[in-house]
Amino acid sequence: MKPALNGQGKDLFAGIAVSNYDASLDWYQRFFGCEPSFFPNEVEAVWQVAEHLMIYMIVLPQHAGHSIQNVMVADLEPVVSQIAARGIQSNKEERPESNTRKVSYYDPDGNEIGLIHVSS
Repeated sequence: MKPALNGQGKDLFAGIAVSNYDASLDWYQRFFGCEPSFFPNEVEAVWQVAEHLMIYMIVLPQHAGHSIQNVMVADLEPVVSQIAARGIQSNKEERPESNTRKVSYYDPDGNEIGLIHVSS
């Protein structure tokens, strides 16, 4: 299989449109378990999830609620437990394959952020 962009991509900067900056900032800080890595401007906040993976929220009310992001994690259960301890419960769980488990969360606008673990 040929890689997209001829394999020239080096980082992923994935965006999530939100309608309310303060409510979303609070929710994502609790979800990620930390403050944003940086604030590019007054309508965005960025979290670095891994070395080359960043997810940001941006206030774009006309697009809010239509995002789907998924993060592959090495060990799902501790992450789900930590998020629950911060007051956020998962909204949906799926097992699309026998060795795959996906837990989904929905932010205040209805954007989906999923955590996926694939066992060997």
